[in-house]
Amino acid sequence: MEAQHSLFFRFIYYKKAMQSGLRLVWFCGFFLICVSFYATQMLLPSSFKNQIKKPSVFRSDSSSPTITIFTAPRPFDGLVEEKQVLAIRSWLGLSENVNVVFFSQDPSVISFAEDFGSRVSVEPNIDFTFLGTPFFHSMVARSLASSSDVSVLIDPDTILLPDFISTIGYAYKLDQDWLLVASSQNISHFPFHLNSNGKHWIADDGKHIGIHKLQEFLVKKCHRKPCGDRILLAWNNGDLPLHYGVLPPFLYGKGLHNHWILTEALSSDFRLVLDASWTISNFYLNDLDQENYQLIKGFNISDFHKRSWEIMGNSHLGRLYGSISLREANYSNLFRFLKCGGNYLFVNTMKNIIYPLGYKRSLSLRKKGITLSSTEEEILDCVNVVKSLDGIKGCSVKDQLKLLTSILLPLSLESLLSMRANQNKTIVLAVAGNSYKDMLMSWVCRLRHLQLENFLVCALDHEIYGFAVLQGLPVFKYANPPTNISFDNCHFGTECFQKVTKVKSRVVLQILKLGYNVLLSDVDVYWFKNPLPFLSSFGPAVLVAQSDEYNITGPINLPRRLNSGFYYAHSDGITIAALEKVVKHAVNSNLSEQPSFYDTLCGESGSHRLGDDRCLEPETNLTVYFLNRDLFPNGAYQGLWEEINVKEACTNKGCYILHNNWISGRKKKLERQVLSGLWEYDISTRMCLQSWPRTKFTSYF
Repeated sequence: MEAQHSLFFRFIYYKKAMQSGLRLVWFCGFFLICVSFYATQMLLPSSFKNQIKKPSVFRSDSSSPTITIFTAPRPFDGLVEEKQVLAIRSWLGLSENVNVVFFSQDPSVISFAEDFGSRVSVEPNIDFTFLGTPFFHSMVARSLASSSDVSVLIDPDTILLPDFISTIGYAYKLDQDWLLVASSQNISHFPFHLNSNGKHWIADDGKHIGIHKLQEFLVKKCHRKPCGDRILLAWNNGDLPLHYGVLPPFLYGKGLHNHWILTEALSSDFRLVLDASWTISNFYLNDLDQENYQLIKGFNISDFHKRSWEIMGNSHLGRLYGSISLREANYSNLFRFLKCGGNYLFVNTMKNIIYPLGYKRSLSLRKKGITLSSTEEEILDCVNVVKSLDGIKGCSVKDQLKLLTSILLPLSLESLLSMRANQNKTIVLAVAGNSYKDMLMSWVCRLRHLQLENFLVCALDHEIYGFAVLQGLPVFKYANPPTNISFDNCHFGTECFQKVTKVKSRVVLQILKLGYNVLLSDVDVYWFKNPLPFLSSFGPAVLVAQSDEYNITGPINLPRRLNSGFYYAHSDGITIAALEKVVKHAVNSNLSEQPSFYDTLCGESGSHRLGDDRCLEPETNLTVYFLNRDLFPNGAYQGLWEEINVKEACTNKGCYILHNNWISGRKKKLERQVLSGLWEYDISTRMCLQSWPRTKFTSYF
């Protein structure tokens, strides 16, 4: 009996224990679910939480945002000037919180900006093509670095009305990062102008015109091109990027770039993307694409050829950046920003949902069986009308892009020389192949920093030619380029090096015969300051060249110590005759062109040497002057590349340049120059490094 009682109580005990255990397991499970849900909400990407959270949540801060409008105006001249002045005055008249930044290097733009004081400034330090066209990716990077609350990119002749400010104000209140887009309208005639303070629109008879009258006029007269090239872009200064990936080097105003931004922003889903085409009145007069607006004065090549090359370059980006540029947009993430009956609201037409600002609930465009108030009925009717009209939806890069099989720059060497040479008819020449494209760009960026624009690039292969065109460089292709050029093994002493160097003297000779002086510079030469005034001072019949001697003391014109990677040649009969001898000698040599320079001009074993720093070629009477190595050091002189601060060490010596030679291999050369700080090109953004903030460039190694 006691045994039975004992078993019974054990059963009761175990049963209660099991129940308690199950309750504990259930409680722990519930607790873990709650923790998991909380953690998920905290760790979810903002883009995904945006799909859960209604886009009508406002920030507590209700102050008016500061707005910086960025644009790239054309030179202020004639009809173009009238349209741009009207547009820019319309921006400044909207609010005192609006400032304007011009991307330009044109004197007329700088002069125009000075009349508006601190509210209008000019930013010349972005990347431009040699024809003066700014790069869109560089414009966006500079705009993203702005300290204003809202940044805006807009065409320079697009007029804005006051609803721009109210729309931006409502968007700014959103408690999340956003990108706002609005397609621009085209109008053939606009019979109104701004008064003296730029705040009121006036008709030809002098009467003030209200905003509602203007908007009614626009509705009747404007032509909307939702998939046109002109789109206003605006975004808040938030934490999230506009899109994933790197913006290709599009040329501004040549199509594609605005739609690329829209497509990538929708696909990346970092920010709330708002189509404000129906709340922002923005329009332009006529279509300037049909006009001939010269980018540089005095250019004797037709605008058609210039634009066809630049548009061709933009189209070629589709082939170069394939999957990036051809991504399909995810339009289910696009919200239309509307104003219906005095109410601002977001509409997702793909999901048939309306989010009226200030309402406690969302509205469905499928309103069957739902009791609605008169206000809600009015909102739905308004939305259905707008929904039936065209919008940004459906405007993808893929539809806009027309790929071309190849890109050709329709400019001869002669025309490029006439465009690029300075007043002394001097050209700085670089000869490069695809393996040195990044070093070429660093070299170009450095010259641009020194405000030296009289350079040309001779392309040794099709790849570097296409790359240079897309980077907006003045480039021509060598007629008979060497074959089998190695990407990594084209350093001193290799067969590849011998082939490449022999091209340089032939191109220099060709340019000299066309009447232009040439400073030949390898792309691994870093320029601290402009050497042209000093080098040109030697006058005709003197070839000025860098010495490759590494010993600190002793003669610098010893046998085969002439460096053919940096020399200045004057266009005169004596120099041309001497260089012809060099080219002829190099053809029959199984070495690079550098020994041919010395053996021809200074004699084998230095038989034509004069003193410690010169030679005299007896047949042509050409003098060769070896440059002071403190001012023009080679890569082995005084161990400058091994200094802790290379730039400071060279600056203290008064260096004009520093050659990155006496090192074997492309990768080692790149590594030495990048790590030394003598690097001017950001490979990750494909832009020159500037003083304003940018993303740290990608490592090469």
